[in-house]
Amino acid sequence: MDDDRITGKWTELKGRLREAYGELTDDELERTRGEREQLEGLLQQRLGKTKDEVRQTVDRILDGI
Repeated sequence: MDDDRITGKWTELKGRLREAYGELTDDELERTRGEREQLEGLLQQRLGKTKDEVRQTVDRILDGI
């Protein structure tokens, strides 16, 4: 379900992530396209957040789209 939500709303999600975290590059985000675990891993690495924090962030953004 989560991967389907990410895939279906990828363009919007990517834009929201770029707005919130300008240090993320389009190339980094494109490498994770549609794969929630890869996206969360990237966010953990780049933002220094815990897995739970990242999951909540992604869920919050998805809920707002």
